Amino acid sequence: MRKIEHIGIAVKSLETSNLLFEKLFGAPAYKQEEVVSEGVKTSFFMNGPNKIELLEATNSESPIAKFLEKKGEGIHHIAFDVKDILSEMKRLQDEGFTLLNEVPKKGADNKLVAFLHPKTTNGVLIELCQEIGEQV
Repeated sequence: MRKIEHIGIAVKSLETSNLLFEKLFGAPAYKQEEVVSEGVKTSFFMNGPNKIELLEATNSESPIAKFLEKKGEGIHHIAFDVKDILSEMKRLQDEGFTLLNEVPKKGADNKLVAFLHPKTTNGVLIELCQEIGEQV
């Protein structure tokens, strides 16, 4: 893992939360997109070198909808930038961590992503991110 890539925050309303974070950071989101396969709309904000991803559910079956129902708005995950997501997934699995997906999938912001089960990471959902097209 090279660095924290972003912190994901589950929100009920992207529109309302975008206004809040624009005020907080003094700048609008630099990117918004929908990841249909995950049932989520996202907004990305930069604050210095730090990136924040806001996540709103687009349907009641999405992981974000289930998170909001159970825990309410707040930090959903911490994402780490990795050079080679496949080797990092294997390394972590060999170390005893449980993966939530067997193969990486396309996520937001031009990334391949995989998640570690929070039961094996002290209750924190960990996301691994590799830039699509980055040479390994």
